[in-house]
Order: sequence, then C-alpha cells, then structure tokens
Amino acid sequence: MWVVKIGGSLSHDPVLRGWLTELAEVGGGRVVIVPGGGDFADKVQQYQAEWRFGDLAAHNMCLLAMTQYALMMQGLLPELVLASSEAKVRRALRDGRVAIWVPTALMRDEPDAMSNWDTTSDSLAAWLSTMLNAERLIVVKSCPIELGEPIESLASSGVVDRRFLGYVKDANYLVEFFNKDDIERVHERLLNLPAAWAADRVGGAA
Repeated sequence: MWVVKIGGSLSHDPVLRGWLTELAEVGGGRVVIVPGGGDFADKVQQYQAEWRFGDLAAHNMCLLAMTQYALMMQGLLPELVLASSEAKVRRALRDGRVAIWVPTALMRDEPDAMSNWDTTSDSLAAWLSTMLNAERLIVVKSCPIELGEPIESLASSGVVDRRFLGYVKDANYLVEFFNKDDIERVHERLLNLPAAWAADRVGGAA
C-alpha cells in the first residue's frame, strides 16, 4: 500500500486532474490519497486571526478543510472512493479502487499533540502511513524539489512542517518527495519499472 499526499497548492492547478487520473489508472488496489488543506485551510487561519479562537477549533476546522479538498478530488474523478476509516480504506483497496482519506476521525474534543499549527496534513499523511503499515509515502508539492535533498533540509526550509521528522523518524516505509510535474516518475514507480527504484530518490528511507 502506498500513501500519496497531494498538496493543497495543487488545488487550483490543472495538473491536479492529471495526478488523480494517473493514480486511478495505475494505482488501483494499492494507493491511498491524502488531500492537503490548501486555501480551505488558509481560510481557517484568517478566521482564527480575526476571532482569536484556540488551536483546537482550528485543528478541527482544518480537518474539514482537508475533507473539502477530498470531496473536490472525488468530484473531479468519481471513481475515487472517499474513506474516513481504516476499514473503509482497506475495503476500497480490496475492491481494486483508489481511496481518498477523509480525516474526520481525527477531530478532537480536547487538545492533543496533533491539534496545533505545527502539525499539518504532511504529518497527518505520515501518521496515516504508519497506521496503515504502508510501504511508501509519496509527498507531492508544487515547489521545486532538489534531487537527493534530505528530509531534514526539506523540514528546515518549511517544505514540510516541523513535526514531520518526528512522525517518520522510525518509520518502516520509504518517504519520497516529488514536484507536481513529476507524474511520469511516479508512474514508473507504480508500474515497478526496474529503473524506478534506483533513480531520483529524494530523502531516502525514513
């Protein structure tokens, strides 16, 4: 099973449809998509700055922001399956489909380690990868990604949130970062082409 996190920065980019189509065509039965928050989550920050409510409410609102992005993705490609629990994710994969994770189960009544702005959808994708015992976590970003750039560098430059390293530190899955234009490289990995495993790895094993 592969978890593919698609950044919210792609939510207004025509390449989003290409990613979803590619994953649906070659990832059936083994791919779970994690949506970012995008400008849905940006609105949460704006409202929090205006009304000064706490991070717990903002956390729950950001999960709903991710849910809106998930619904948009499924609206673009109806064959994708919305899945709000591990059981639903695994059922979709057993049916040979691609699942989109809906993270509403992580909504909280009390603050915890996740309910803050230091933990974004990137860390939630890593958390999900651990929970599902995934083989690989792929993170798709709109910003440039240097070939071979270590995860530590990506974290220090703000490409991923500051909690991400902690989530993947002891992970038993591979972590790879791709630019939004790297659809073909991910296609090769999904098809298990021999060259794909040796070429262009970013970050290495977590």
